Amino acid sequence: MAARNRDALIAAAREIYAAHGLDAPLSAIARRAGVGQGVLYRHFPDRAAVAIAVLEENVRQIEQAAAAEGASFDDVLGVLTWHLTGSAAFLGLLHTNGATGHADALAHALVLSGRVEAAVRQHLPKGHRLSASTDLMLAVAMVSGAVSGPTREVRERRAVAAWRMLGVEVGPVRPFEG
Repeated sequence: MAARNRDALIAAAREIYAAHGLDAPLSAIARRAGVGQGVLYRHFPDRAAVAIAVLEENVRQIEQAAAAEGASFDDVLGVLTWHLTGSAAFLGLLHTNGATGHADALAHALVLSGRVEAAVRQHLPKGHRLSASTDLMLAVAMVSGAVSGPTREVRERRAVAAWRMLGVEVGPVRPFEG
């Protein structure tokens, strides 16, 4: 039951934050997950812990996509892009800890960013235009900067267009489904 509640809270937080930003009331997350606020606080002591849990889940799914049999660079970028477009509210966490008030959020975000880079880089074709040591994550940051808009569809179109402008084709923009 506890693991199911935690999973429901993370899913609800992803939806609420995507729609309303990181300042959305935690009570809305608990309500969407179908649990009381006390349950939320048993799993996550503060707002930053909720946001970090969602980021960690996103990274885990990107790693799973990269580890899947037959995974390609385009496919992994498609999953990464899906998370960027659905989690636009979290992008600030990857660049600063100012909004979170969580002392080590930046260090944690850097670890998560490194995990994303490692997962994607293992499928980067030899000699690809993003092969230079900093180019891959610079491209991810550039695409994340383009991810804005009122709906997921608009954000996806903008993200795919940004990748295309960088000369990179992306596989289907979708979550990893095992």
